[in-house]
Amino acid sequence: MSTPSVEIPVTWAPRRTRAVLLPVCALLVVLFAVMAVLLPENWQLNDRIMMMASGVLFAAVGLMLARPRVSADAEGVTVVNFVRSRRLAWAEIVRVNFRQGDPWATLDLADGTSLATVGIQSGVGKAQAIADARALRDLVERHARV
Repeated sequence: MSTPSVEIPVTWAPRRTRAVLLPVCALLVVLFAVMAVLLPENWQLNDRIMMMASGVLFAAVGLMLARPRVSADAEGVTVVNFVRSRRLAWAEIVRVNFRQGDPWATLDLADGTSLATVGIQSGVGKAQAIADARALRDLVERHARV
């Protein structure tokens, strides 16, 4: 089965996950702020501040879960996972793997390590994730020949 050629620059990201998480994060901040204001009068100012801080903390975790993406351009690939980002030159990527049962694609690197690419994940649809991993694999192979 042939995959259509992908032109760069291109970004793969779980868009539905972001579409759900971003409004939920905003709602959490608003909800906890309202709760902080509506707390009984016997609650101290520091309790109210901590209630608002809790909402901000929960929203921050949600934003962290919405970060993953994989971007490819003429110079290489940028992998943004939950906490860390890594920029790779095309020559650093040996292979793209996405085995059955894997939650996301991984990159085998020239230094013998591997790197998870959470931006290409099966949680948003197995067929789409396979197509995205194949497109990235094709780009890696195309740039390896250059």
